[in-house]
Amino acid sequence: MFSSTRLFVLAIVLGIIVSSPARADALGAGSVAFARNDFSTAARLLLPLAERGNARAQAMIGFMYATGQGLPQAYDAAGYWYRLAAEQGDTTAQYLLGLAYDKGQGVPQDDVAAYKWLNLAAANAPKRTRENFAKLRNAVASKMSRGQIAAGQWHALRWPEDSPF
Repeated sequence: MFSSTRLFVLAIVLGIIVSSPARADALGAGSVAFARNDFSTAARLLLPLAERGNARAQAMIGFMYATGQGLPQAYDAAGYWYRLAAEQGDTTAQYLLGLAYDKGQGVPQDDVAAYKWLNLAAANAPKRTRENFAKLRNAVASKMSRGQIAAGQWHALRWPEDSPF
C-alpha cells in the first residue's frame, strides 16, 4: 500500500515524465513504460541509458529502486542514481534527493542537505511543480534553525562549485 507521500512523489514524477513528448528512442519508450506502471520494461530500457549518464533515466531508475518497482528496493542505489541526476541539474532528481536526505533513505539524514536540494529543485522546476517543491522545502525548513537554513541556502547558491553533499 502506498503512503500519501509516496503517491504524491509518484504523481510529481509521472507528471514531469508524461509531459515530455514520447519519442521512438529508448528514453521515450522507457518513459512511456514508466508512466504506464510497466516498471520491469522501464527498468530494462532505462538502466543502460542511466549507466551512460542520461539524467532523466537516472532519476527514474532511482525512483524505481526507492519504491521497489521494476527493481529491488534499495535506498542506497536510489540515492546513488538521484545524486548523479541531481548533479546534472535534473529538478526531479534534486527533489527526490532532497526527500531522501530528509528521511535518511539511502543517504545520511541531513536537514541542511535536504533543504539545499529541495531549494534547487524549487528554483529550477517548471511552474507546474515549483510550488509543490517549495512547500516541501518549507516543511523541511520548519524543523531547522535559522543557521541551518542559512547553510542550506549558502550551499544551494554555491552549487555546483561547493557541494559537500
